[in-house]
Amino acid sequence: MRTLSTTLALLFLGGALRAQQYTPSSGRELPRSRVTVTSVPFDTDEPDRPNRYMGRIDEWTQDDNRFTARFTVPFAWINRQVFLHVGHATADYEVRVNGRRIAYNNNGSSPAEYNLTKAVQEGANTVQIILSEPSATARMESWREEPAPSFGDVWLMSQPTMYIRDVLVKNWRPNAGDDFLMAEVGIVVKTASLNPRTTRVHYELLAPDGRSMLAGHDDMTLDMRREDTLRFIARIPDTLQWSAARPLRWTLRLKTQHEGRYDEYIELRPGFRTVDTADDRLLLNGKPVMLRGHEASPRISADEIAALRTQGYNMLHLLPGPVPGTFYEMCDSLGIYVIATAPIDTRSSGRSRRRGGNLSNDPSWQGAFFERAEDSYHTAKRHPSVIAFSLARESENGINLYETYLRMKRLDESRPFIYPEAAGEWNTDRVLWR
Repeated sequence: MRTLSTTLALLFLGGALRAQQYTPSSGRELPRSRVTVTSVPFDTDEPDRPNRYMGRIDEWTQDDNRFTARFTVPFAWINRQVFLHVGHATADYEVRVNGRRIAYNNNGSSPAEYNLTKAVQEGANTVQIILSEPSATARMESWREEPAPSFGDVWLMSQPTMYIRDVLVKNWRPNAGDDFLMAEVGIVVKTASLNPRTTRVHYELLAPDGRSMLAGHDDMTLDMRREDTLRFIARIPDTLQWSAARPLRWTLRLKTQHEGRYDEYIELRPGFRTVDTADDRLLLNGKPVMLRGHEASPRISADEIAALRTQGYNMLHLLPGPVPGTFYEMCDSLGIYVIATAPIDTRSSGRSRRRGGNLSNDPSWQGAFFERAEDSYHTAKRHPSVIAFSLARESENGINLYETYLRMKRLDESRPFIYPEAAGEWNTDRVLWR
């Protein structure tokens, strides 16, 4: 009798999951690579002084799938933007602030940010994260094994009305025989103001040994919630490029200034290198690289990576799943190549391409494939260790993966996009590794 009851329950759950339809995320900010803001100048004599523009939310009360916490908006954040960062969650989820629905996130496996400015008040506030039960996206995440409701790191961050939204890096070698490459750094600036606003953006690029190699500033004027990109180009000699053998990282310092007052400080650690392919071989800084890859969970530790290095592995092919916020930084510093993988695994839907079968051939879920691939890309794009992007794992093939491949290739990205289970079909770039 118990076996029959279990079977009926599984059939009912399977039917419920099939009935779920894709609901696009709403209320999220555009995905970006990790940006953290400090109120402390770079040359301060008190490097450990508390950062008044960031704060973690650690104390939560749980009621089934509903998590609630209180937080305080200080006076220093008035007339600034207030962002909530959620690292990941075990299901799609809704965000509520002071009882008001702010956003819905279909992709709980990637970090997401939410602009809470209009929903908060100075002083005490309440935030709720409500995980879907059952999850509408369970068929996209077949690696999960009935996890208890939970989520990753959550913090609040304050940025000025006109703020640095993202930082982009593009590298190229002007001529094949050159002993240097050119690095273009793009500083994406956005304004939340309805009126024209001018902000001065300062930048400084320091070599791995700490020498200041380039510095400057530019005044940007934006209106009506627009954004634009300030770009500068640096010449990077071959001796200072990033590679697995020499994982050299530079320091990029940014600060914004409005009406004489500095509003935010941001420090990043980019590495500069080129990635391309020729004859199915990966080229790093113009030279072929013999890749020896190992499938790995995004939860792999630095000690485990070191052990793999002693065994001759120089590349991690990530399995789908949430990636810890500092993972790519760790790989940059350790000098290990990475293939970042979108959190898509639909094997629980079966192998059929017919209607009601695998989600990869169900056009009504195409938006979910796009969303997850783009989230994964934007999270990892700035890191020199990331040499390729994987669209999915164990998800059969079909229209959604065809269109996702085409969409990602339009990013004007030299790094390959692969799908290991393409089985000879065209929607994957070929990269050889052992």
